Amino acid sequence: MSAESLDRALNILTKWRTIFTGWQLGTRPKGDPEGDAVRDHREVTILLRAESSALIGLLIAKGVFTLDEWRDALEREAGLLAKDFERRFPGVTATETGLTIDKRALPWMKGWKP
Repeated sequence: MSAESLDRALNILTKWRTIFTGWQLGTRPKGDPEGDAVRDHREVTILLRAESSALIGLLIAKGVFTLDEWRDALEREAGLLAKDFERRFPGVTATETGLTIDKRALPWMKGWKP
């Protein structure tokens, strides 16, 4: 695969940012600050997902670690990050069925848009 071929594939993949932006905000023209910000963020997360999937696949294929080891590490990291979010947003916990929000969240949510 050449650099040009890779650029073409990534360019095609990141076109999906527009669909995700529209899904989140509704149709927005280029130049709309909110739309541009969400498009930029979606592009980054799309690329990060492709890059991390490629990297993990290579590391497993090269025998650096096994799929089970990666799954165990990812499970640990997900749990730690969820706990970090709970500390950052007091009163909110995540479960398999969604978010639970109690009254401790009211002070920091006070200025949020409806």
